[in-house]
Amino acid sequence: MTRASEPSRRALLAVAVAAAAIGTAGTAAAATPAGAAHGHAGPGLVDNRAWTSYADWRTGTAKGTRALDAARPGLVIATPAGTADYTDPHTGKTATWEYATWTSPVHRLAVPATELIASWNAHTPAGTWLQVELTGTYSDGKATPWYVMGRWAAGDQDIKRTSVDNQKDGKSSISTDTFAIDDAASGLRLVSYRLRLTLYRAPGSGLTPTVWRLGAMGSDIPDRFTVPASTPGLAKELTVPRYSQEIHAGQYPEYDNGGEAWCSPTSSQMIIEYWGRRPTAEQLAWVDPAFADPQVCHAARFTYDYQYGGCGNWPFNAAYAATYKDLQGVVTRLRSLTDLETLIAAGIPAITSQSFLKSELTGAGYGTSGHLMTVIGFTAGGDVIANDPASPGDDTVRRVYKRREWENIWLRTKRYNASGNVVSGTGGVCYLYFPANPSAGQSEALKAVGVR
Repeated sequence: MTRASEPSRRALLAVAVAAAAIGTAGTAAAATPAGAAHGHAGPGLVDNRAWTSYADWRTGTAKGTRALDAARPGLVIATPAGTADYTDPHTGKTATWEYATWTSPVHRLAVPATELIASWNAHTPAGTWLQVELTGTYSDGKATPWYVMGRWAAGDQDIKRTSVDNQKDGKSSISTDTFAIDDAASGLRLVSYRLRLTLYRAPGSGLTPTVWRLGAMGSDIPDRFTVPASTPGLAKELTVPRYSQEIHAGQYPEYDNGGEAWCSPTSSQMIIEYWGRRPTAEQLAWVDPAFADPQVCHAARFTYDYQYGGCGNWPFNAAYAATYKDLQGVVTRLRSLTDLETLIAAGIPAITSQSFLKSELTGAGYGTSGHLMTVIGFTAGGDVIANDPASPGDDTVRRVYKRREWENIWLRTKRYNASGNVVSGTGGVCYLYFPANPSAGQSEALKAVGVR
């Protein structure tokens, strides 16, 4: 996401803006950690479900797809179900594609949700792409439409990866990458859902996308301006590369002009390189050789959402990370800094989303309506060590932020902006990137925060 220049287009639709008197009602219960089981990060907060195994891919309804029994199981095109024309709204080009589909079983949410974000990991060779859709059932028994959650390809030559605007049915709507109940105060919730994958390829090519992971995070985070303070429990710092987004200001206007618009891909690139992956010299050949840190330019190009007009689409960033060998990426919500400590202890950094006034985060030196940074550790006193890409240069990216301030700006769902109006906070959203075959300790840490 960007900083204050983009206040509403990417804001979460947690709940329609309510009176400030909501205050902290329900906060304590909402932030109380609970045990994770079956991929659920605690009652009343978050439900994670992902299809990743050979057995998973053999469930649901397949039309032209087949499960791939391999070291990394996946879903591929077997025999196309038919052909379809697609007119790319960003190029005007119409092309015919072979396609096949897979529809997940119905997943009943342990947490009837006000919001849901899908994410996926896939390989899409040139000449292929995919679409992810969602349908669900409301708590009143009615069904949602099929909503498009993303049209995606790792490259940008066949289609322009895109979210889809203006999807709504009077009860819910899609904001870039987030399904949201329009009026959460009404009590309406999403109680179950299915995801549908459509895999596309050039006719007669024999090519196929390979999808390794498909899932969604549903949540029902109550309105809260503050959250209870957690108790520090870890002193550890991970060695994560440091990149500034600001040194790219004015670069590549076609990918939102660098600078403050590139916090998400810059953070993504830091974590990708932490895991020992990076683009090759050949892949970077398109970048102006005068530009420092060309891999950040590369990340911006290949996370760019042509409808949103920026690089801050959360699932597109997770999917970009998974284009690197044996990496997974998911979008989720966490409950507290204790969850982040669990991940850091296992060697897993996190990319977190937050918004705040300049006065609310000591030492930041800026305010933001939405910004991504990378949490890499905790000091002995429990303060947050972050690689903050909103820094003037790579050498100033490492920051230490006060624990109490940082925890509150990250986990709250409501805040006051500079005009004194009540606006949304992100409620603990983060991206997690980790190996396709995590260690036992990493698997336990991920399970503890509701991710498998």
